[in-house]
Amino acid sequence: MNSQLTPVQLDRISEKNNRYKKWSFWVQILLLAVLLAAPMMSSFRFMDAAAKIMIFTVVVASYDLILGYTGLLSFAHAMFFGIGAYSIALLSYHSASTHWYHLLLAVVIALAISVLLAMVLAFFSLRTKAIFFAMLSLALADFFHILGITWSDLTLGEDGITFSLPGILNIEWQGVEILGVHFGPRRITYYLILVISISLFLFLLRFVRSPLGRVLKSIRDNEERSIALGFRSFHYQIYSIVFGSAISSLGGILYGLWLRFVDPASVLGVFGMVDYLLMVIIGGLGTLYGSIIGVAFFISTQSWLPDILQTFADLFPDVAIMNRMADRWMAFLGLLFIVAILLFPKGVVGTVRDYLDKRKQ
Repeated sequence: MNSQLTPVQLDRISEKNNRYKKWSFWVQILLLAVLLAAPMMSSFRFMDAAAKIMIFTVVVASYDLILGYTGLLSFAHAMFFGIGAYSIALLSYHSASTHWYHLLLAVVIALAISVLLAMVLAFFSLRTKAIFFAMLSLALADFFHILGITWSDLTLGEDGITFSLPGILNIEWQGVEILGVHFGPRRITYYLILVISISLFLFLLRFVRSPLGRVLKSIRDNEERSIALGFRSFHYQIYSIVFGSAISSLGGILYGLWLRFVDPASVLGVFGMVDYLLMVIIGGLGTLYGSIIGVAFFISTQSWLPDILQTFADLFPDVAIMNRMADRWMAFLGLLFIVAILLFPKGVVGTVRDYLDKRKQ
């Protein structure tokens, strides 16, 4: 029976039989336990960091789908993220009162706009090669950033939009006690984001492990050979761009749900793409799990590095360089990124995989 199966089918059967024996499975269980326990911590900063890690893991993983699995450098991913964030913000702010159907309507609008723009971007740029796709995506992203700033009647410009959510997500709701634990709007929003983020991440994993995802990898590695095998690379690249952009817009909606505030700089800023690139590179290109490591490293250092440096400065008040480091923590963050890239040239996940493959050989 096994002799009639293809190598791909045999590999899937082996992976399915051994999935509970791998150390990576237990790492995932531990990570899930930490995320479930985060709202129970007394520190809101820890819960806030955990929520942002989940949200941006989905966004960065969807960007890795385009860059790492398809090999296309796009500068418009932050734009799609902003489209999702502004969809829920504008609907909630400009409505007399916010209802649950506004959230569903925001999802529909964000997906419709993102899919349409992604198809237009892909159709007009993928027929050319190399840098043109990146430049067109950058121009489109910059246009939406400027639009978000100048169309102040709709978006309130650089002041941003503060909005409220319906029902149990509204900050005015008093919450409820369950088994001695108080579940207020923030904790319920957190767990809602947890469920949706995990679902979207699993959806991305299913996408890259599907036959379509395998074709995308072959196009990235050798497009001419894939075309010779009969695959239309243009169509598959469009699938990747549209799917990744749609997931990014859903991540923007989750970001709006968590912060209840959006502004052009935070959700439409072109410089946000630099952060996405760093997260993907640190985690590892073409490794969706690497996005978890890249995002966790980036957000954790942003949240706690200033405090750590300030603690060292307080311990050594007479050392001038320690005080300067505490004031210029962004420069120290840049040094950490350089060290991480030098230690893990293929990203954390990619470098670890290479090391384990060499050990097996």
